[in-house]
Amino acid sequence: MLEIRPYKFWFVTGSQHLYGEETLKEVADNSKKVVEGLNNEGNLPFEVEFKEVLTTSNDIHALMLKANSDENCAGIITWMHTFSPAKMWIAGLKTLQKPLLHLHTQYNRDIPWDSIDMDFMNLNQAAHGDREYGFIGTRMDVSRKVVVGHWQDEIVTGKISSWMKTAVAVSEGSNIRVARFGDNMRNVAVTDGDKIEAQIKFGWVVDYYGIGDLVEEMNTISDEEVANLYSEYEKLYELPAEASEAGHVRDSILYQAKIELGLKSFLKKGNYTAFTTNFEDLHGMKQLPGLAAQRLMAEGYGFAGEGDWRTAALTRFMKIIADNKGTSFMEDYTYHLEPGNEMILGSHMLEICPTVSATKPKIVVNPLGIGGKEDPARLVFDGRGGDAVNASLIEMGGRYRLVINEVKAEQPQIDTPHLPVAKVLWKPEPSLSEATEAWIYAGGAHHTVFSFEVTTEQLYDFANMAKIECVVIDKDMNLRQFRNELKWNEAIYR
Repeated sequence: MLEIRPYKFWFVTGSQHLYGEETLKEVADNSKKVVEGLNNEGNLPFEVEFKEVLTTSNDIHALMLKANSDENCAGIITWMHTFSPAKMWIAGLKTLQKPLLHLHTQYNRDIPWDSIDMDFMNLNQAAHGDREYGFIGTRMDVSRKVVVGHWQDEIVTGKISSWMKTAVAVSEGSNIRVARFGDNMRNVAVTDGDKIEAQIKFGWVVDYYGIGDLVEEMNTISDEEVANLYSEYEKLYELPAEASEAGHVRDSILYQAKIELGLKSFLKKGNYTAFTTNFEDLHGMKQLPGLAAQRLMAEGYGFAGEGDWRTAALTRFMKIIADNKGTSFMEDYTYHLEPGNEMILGSHMLEICPTVSATKPKIVVNPLGIGGKEDPARLVFDGRGGDAVNASLIEMGGRYRLVINEVKAEQPQIDTPHLPVAKVLWKPEPSLSEATEAWIYAGGAHHTVFSFEVTTEQLYDFANMAKIECVVIDKDMNLRQFRNELKWNEAIYR
């Protein structure tokens, strides 16, 4: 699986010298215990590192500069244990370029009713200090996550954990590099876009390569390497009976193995973490990558078809959040419109990631029907059931909109013996008709990223960090209000 840096999150506490050195020492001791508790008992996906108690504008500014330059710092967690005058934070917050979480907590959970005095009040006044700090964040329009509650509460640590995963994905943005083999599908609007703006906004690098560049790399792959990978296929998947002997079916699977090895080698050499293909750009190749693309997605690579580089990058981004579990490139393909049981069948020509599978994948070889090439091998399986999200990132003429639909997936119960592609079934919230109307009004694409692991809150946090528009279609959506929201957002984000 693709690896990411050993990220950490810096924990800093705000205070001031008004209370004296003894109080500041206690503030530091309490802060260290909070961090120790978060690391030992919070079940966090990344380590929290206590840095210091900040009491001056210069110290705050200096620490933020250090955070910006530290490649392993994925974000800052701030807490105002005492009152921390917020003018001190202006220069630092203006400088900070990393994700920010404002933890509004206090060291003690309960008020010590029998012993509470003014010394206790002055020390434990996050209720005071965090509101002052919160004001300046709002006044300066600082993108941040606010989490409220006692630091030992599982709900609080759960929110911190969720935010951490999104912050790491944002920090990894500069490492999301998309290799485009061929251009986007001709005459398709939604898969096109401004690659420079994507790099400015998200840090995503998108590079073009002719399909011949991939073919050259494939030609360096030995028959022995292909045979070894084929043996791996036999252990992991069900293969057709025809594959046991020489012929068309076996040759097709072997060719996908050669594509996979060539693709992986090419991506590694260029430090690419995502890629696109296009059935219209296959000169020099016998097949469109199917099985090869599916297996690379299962290793954590981002992917999208028809040259859709933006969705390929979003796939990689969401796989980082999901730790590469239960997340795939997807396409809304066809509807089941039975009254009271309306649902969407999601699939693609070939390339759905097996991390969403409920069944052991089978390798099949069937005609593609488009592209004019040989029959490609691909993995076929049924997607599992459960709560999930379907997300689309689109361009709206100089700005981005993230469209999220919460869905309930269902594992298919009826066989589809003539459908030679992986399939996922889901019911969109609040209903197929309302959700689809809202999706179309919002301009959501037909290509999406589908995930059982990534949450709406995590994607909303991403949009907040990147300062892009985000709209959510869920069980509470009111279509009239949703359409008005789109109009309001036109004014806000334009």
